[in-house]
Amino acid sequence: MLRRLFAFAEPFILALLSTVLLATLLPVRGVAAAIFDIITDIGIALLFFLHGAKLSRQAIIDGARNLPLHLTVLATTFILFPLLGLALAHLPMLPPELAAGMLFLTLLPSTVQSSIAFTAIARGNVAAAVCSASFSNLIGIVATPALVALLMNRTGSAAPLSFASVQSILLQLLLPFVVGHMMHGRIGGFVHRHKKWVTLVDRGSILLVVYTAFSAAIVEGLWQAVSGEMLALLILLCCLLLVIVMTATQALGKMMGFDQEDAIVLLFCGSKKSLASGVPMAGILFPVAQVGGIILPLIFFHQIQLIACAIIARRFEHGAQPARA
Repeated sequence: MLRRLFAFAEPFILALLSTVLLATLLPVRGVAAAIFDIITDIGIALLFFLHGAKLSRQAIIDGARNLPLHLTVLATTFILFPLLGLALAHLPMLPPELAAGMLFLTLLPSTVQSSIAFTAIARGNVAAAVCSASFSNLIGIVATPALVALLMNRTGSAAPLSFASVQSILLQLLLPFVVGHMMHGRIGGFVHRHKKWVTLVDRGSILLVVYTAFSAAIVEGLWQAVSGEMLALLILLCCLLLVIVMTATQALGKMMGFDQEDAIVLLFCGSKKSLASGVPMAGILFPVAQVGGIILPLIFFHQIQLIACAIIARRFEHGAQPARA
């Protein structure tokens, strides 16, 4: 029964893990790596163009009507999460690259597709979930690089945010997103009618970035630097992070006086982190050889959040109100 709740995500999870395995066994090198970098850049631009095309002007207008909910989701995403990330990044047992990855994970925007899907399953306010998740991703294009510059540079976890990085963010992320949004009236209907193809492009772009990033990391000796015990610790920390944030979002929902439908939106939109945004951003903000290690915590967190949210959404669907994640 649970399998049906996240069947939409399962093929992608398998594809993601298979991509990491492929990069481990057959990493791309040399001239081929340079070609893959160019193709990856094109894929990232197309990915954000489609994200922009899917967001309607009316969704932005409608979203402003539930401002307290959206501000609470944004506060959880871009304030609570980063504070927890700073604490985790200073754990002495984590090597610098994985510590940077844990911190980077907490600086990302919320997911869109899965946040809306789980809100619908849990009988929450779907319209508000669409607005909150879309706002989070739109703001994240600017907020995430700014937080990386503010927090990761000060902790020594990343190279300074250079003009070239800012230019790449503007050209590869923000510009395609804005152009896609401006063309929503012309192609928005086409995008919504062909969701399967859009999803294929969306996930294909992510897999391409993951393969390129992990190939570079494998060449630099990623698996020699990360032990099985370290991977187990990483999974444990991702689980702990999710439990803390989900517990906090439930407490915030009660404190803000949200009804159950809006509280469900806060729970799912406020506790998620976007693989779709995080992987491309990491490819722009960090040196190629570091990206594989940086996104490793994000890949684990992505799987954990899908499984946990599927279980919780199912409990809400049957009328349960879990006190904890």
